[in-house]
Amino acid sequence: MKNYSIAFSPCPNDTFIFDAMIHKRLKSYDDNWDVHLMDVEALNKNAANQVFDVTKLSFAAYAFASKNYRILGAGSALGKGCGPLIISKNKLNFNDLSNAVIAIPGKYTTAHLLMSMFVKECKGKVEMLFSDIEEAVLLGKVDAGLIIHENRFTYAAKGLYKVADMGALWEEKTGNPIPLGCIAVRRDLPEIEMNAIENQIKASVLHAFSFPEDSTPYVKLHAQELSEDVLQQHIGLYVNDFSIDLGTDGRNAILELFSEGQKAGILPEINFPVFV
Repeated sequence: MKNYSIAFSPCPNDTFIFDAMIHKRLKSYDDNWDVHLMDVEALNKNAANQVFDVTKLSFAAYAFASKNYRILGAGSALGKGCGPLIISKNKLNFNDLSNAVIAIPGKYTTAHLLMSMFVKECKGKVEMLFSDIEEAVLLGKVDAGLIIHENRFTYAAKGLYKVADMGALWEEKTGNPIPLGCIAVRRDLPEIEMNAIENQIKASVLHAFSFPEDSTPYVKLHAQELSEDVLQQHIGLYVNDFSIDLGTDGRNAILELFSEGQKAGILPEINFPVFV
């Protein structure tokens, strides 16, 4: 039995993935997990300081924390049709964004990386908690907002408009799935422990798919949006085969994201092995 600290977001995809593992529903594993739930940008900043043994973080943030962590093959959020969106209260065109003040969910999020790649200029950026962005747009505090997580499913019902889909732009440019967030493990842990943690997360994902009712209380406890339909859409969009195993396609998409970010002068070079 090992004791590890782990940090991930309270969003439905993460609580769905990790429920079985941290609540000891997996008969083959008995590790103890010291669990910390926090916003994605807080996770990103903590990763830069190697605060936790295992952590969720944005792929963009990983480039700044690569000396501390390696990416696990299980648990990631990656896919097609699931990218961050730019929304507005008034109907804006893509070209209008150069004169817009845009709320972003954090400097180190993959959402911000993608926006920086495709929206070359904007009047200004305001960092805020992802769950506050819709309201800021509605109240006119900003001209537009870059939304992630559950807000993808709620903005239209609040009368907001989609200006641009950063994921669609990425897919059009590369043909690859969109790498959003990964699960990473401390680089200084023994390789045998890294592999065991990866296998445990994979088993937890598979359990969640097989017995989705097990995770429901935990998912609802921490979700921003309690609508059953929204919860299911969220999990269905962000938890998929890539969450079980990145595979060759997933790894190639991640490496291309790093390469494009570096070419754009946004991400630093990574000089360490990336994957476990």
